[in-house]
Formats: sequence, C-alpha cells, structure tokens
Amino acid sequence: MAVCSNCGAGARVVRGSHRFDEAGVPVLLQGIQLIRCRKCGNEDPIIPTVNDLMKMLALAVATKPYRLRGEDVRFLRKYLSMNGDQFARLIHVDRTTLSKWETNDDPVGEQSDRLIRLIALSLGEGLREKLEEAIRSFPSIRKQPRKVRIEMDPSKMSYAYA
Repeated sequence: MAVCSNCGAGARVVRGSHRFDEAGVPVLLQGIQLIRCRKCGNEDPIIPTVNDLMKMLALAVATKPYRLRGEDVRFLRKYLSMNGDQFARLIHVDRTTLSKWETNDDPVGEQSDRLIRLIALSLGEGLREKLEEAIRSFPSIRKQPRKVRIEMDPSKMSYAYA
C-alpha cells in the first residue's frame, strides 16, 4: 500500500490513464501506475523515466501534423532549457513576437514553425536521429494550427494524436 501525497492516508496503486498537465501541452499518459487515494480522491502518477517521457513528448510535439500552437513553442523552448530572450535571438525574432506566439495572441508563421521544429530536433537531447524523418514530413503539416492531445504509453514508448 502507498501513501497519499495530499492527505497522508493509505492509498492503492492501480493502472490507468492520467492527464499530465505539468507538461504545458495536452497529454494523456496511458497504462501507467497511479497512486489513488480513496479518502481525498487525489491521484499521483508513478513515472519511473521522466527524462525518457519528456524526450518522447518533445518528439511528439516537434513532429505533430498541425502547425505549432503557443503551448507547443513554449514546451519546446523549455525542453531546450532556453529562456525567452535566448530562444528569440536563436530564431531571430523579437522577444515580443515570441511572447505573442507562446500566448496564442499571434499565430506562428509557416517558416518559423519549421525552424522551431528543426532547432528542437537538432538540439534536443536524443532527438537528432528523427530529424530526417521529420523534415520529410514537413509537406504534410496542415496549415491550420490545432490543439491536439498527445496520448502516450510510456511502457511502449509510443505516442498518438487525439
């Protein structure tokens, strides 16, 4: 039996799905272990390989078949451990422009979208091997940005878009 991180009561470990809101992009983790408290209803995911999970999520965001949205840009920037000024200089835009993209006040342009993906895949830890495949998929990226949920199965290291 486990202990609830919220109320300290005894909790049970079960398998299930969990919304991973901490990533900043819509993610549903599937088939993971969860500490579920009967007393207060709190649920904590057990994620043994957080670094691998974040790498898989960065790959999923960088290769999604829709134009990037603000939360995608922000996630990729943070995945690269860059602040707004550093990232804006890297992609040669004003910090205000980057901020407007990240808050969905302005859409990311098509060329900037591709550049951000290329930078994330080139500089992101363990993502470079997917670079060629991602570049070849650029013509099929749909022009309209769309909020999609990424469904991830950490045990299979796989993802899909919903």
